[in-house]
Amino acid sequence: MQNINLRIVVFLMGILLLFNGAFMLLAALVSYVYQDGVGLEITVSAFSVLSVGALAILVFRKHDSKIQKREGYLIVTLGWFLMALSGLLPYWISGAIPSFSASFFETMSGYTTTGATILSDIESMPKSLLFWRSMTHWIGGMGIIVLAIAILPFLGIGGFQLFTAEVPGLSSDKLHPKIADTAKRLWLIYLGLTLIETLLLTLAGMSFFDALNHAMSTLSTGGFSTKNESIAFWNGQPLIQYIIILFMFLAGTNFVLSYFAIKGKISKVLQDDEFKWYSFFIIFFSIVVAVLIYFFADFTQSTLSHPQLLGKVESVFRHGLFQVIALITTTGFVTADYTLWMPFLTIVFFGLMFLGGSSGSTAGGVKVVRHLLMIRGGFLEFKRALHPNAILQARYNKKIVDETISYNILGFFILYLLSFIIGALGFGLMGIDFESAVGVAASTLGNVGPALGIFGPTDNYEALSQVGQWWASFLMLLGRLELFTVLILFTPFFWKNT
Repeated sequence: MQNINLRIVVFLMGILLLFNGAFMLLAALVSYVYQDGVGLEITVSAFSVLSVGALAILVFRKHDSKIQKREGYLIVTLGWFLMALSGLLPYWISGAIPSFSASFFETMSGYTTTGATILSDIESMPKSLLFWRSMTHWIGGMGIIVLAIAILPFLGIGGFQLFTAEVPGLSSDKLHPKIADTAKRLWLIYLGLTLIETLLLTLAGMSFFDALNHAMSTLSTGGFSTKNESIAFWNGQPLIQYIIILFMFLAGTNFVLSYFAIKGKISKVLQDDEFKWYSFFIIFFSIVVAVLIYFFADFTQSTLSHPQLLGKVESVFRHGLFQVIALITTTGFVTADYTLWMPFLTIVFFGLMFLGGSSGSTAGGVKVVRHLLMIRGGFLEFKRALHPNAILQARYNKKIVDETISYNILGFFILYLLSFIIGALGFGLMGIDFESAVGVAASTLGNVGPALGIFGPTDNYEALSQVGQWWASFLMLLGRLELFTVLILFTPFFWKNT
């Protein structure tokens, strides 16, 4: 194994910083439009990031353009860390979030599309910083790395190793044989859906500013809102919530399937195993939750407001569906404090934090396809116990699943469980109670946002200590990059030259 090509790593960090600085200038423009008083601070932040990025590109412009797997993992992990580190500048320099660690937490929560926030009064924030929060979601949703590899061929750099590190999954389907063209098509779909949702939310009664911010948060399955009450602010406007439900569902669906649907290949979407089970889980749990809310929960105390609008049945169904899809897709928006409904439902929602959306989507979590193949593998073991000489193989979309994928999924589950346990233990060592520690570990690792206990759906993460903020940020990064990409950097054989 050759030495790690550090020159290409630093060069690409420079490209990522240029992207980040350019997006930051959009936030500065918003500040000047709304005259919210922080335009200068955001502009200084943007040019600082652009300058460092340009310097890195200039100094390391002479490099070997070949990227091996080790460089791919290193670029993705360091890239996300550097994006968060540079992205905190508008909060920190403006003084909106004076603590450096809290600013880093908020930014990492944005790029990893977790949606956990330390802000207690969101509506008092300058509009440009609210826009920047949503923008970090939008950048991180599809992945700044995917955006970067769309232009790498113009620089003579192949992006396959970056793409496989950033978008690990089971599907071999690509929109185009060239990886850069795939990235471009993904981003066009992503941009198009964002614009459509912005338009629909505006027509439904949101202000344009709120609509744009919530569209960026929805398509990225992030969860940052411009309101202290999150989507509960619009409990009296069901149409707005149904629009967000639809786009949360689309954001949690494999974007390759969205492309097939746009091309009219609906049968390919409907025949996909993961899509069928993803849809089934949402429908099944939504019905269960709605029935339990209707018959057993205190309708008024659980903040299900305005049941008189379309009747109690509609209101209960809407809130149940909204919370189920928000947690399965790891978007994290809330329309009510679901921990007040009933203890059983709190446990159900806690379990949904581990489900996740589809592979190839912007959702976090374990992903439906991994659960599906683990369950099928378990049933095969029952059959093997009865028929030890039979040749039994797991299938996905009518194709035999390679054993290496099965081993990868098993390893992922074990690492995910260990990461969750260690994460919860870490929060426990900081003096956080059991319910809150378990909840925040599951939420940050799964990139969900709302948790349990003192970090519940109507609370924030302000109670986290500085050490807790850094620990939570690490778990968010670990979950967003699906464990292997980050943890492999901590293995000794990654750094050995053999």
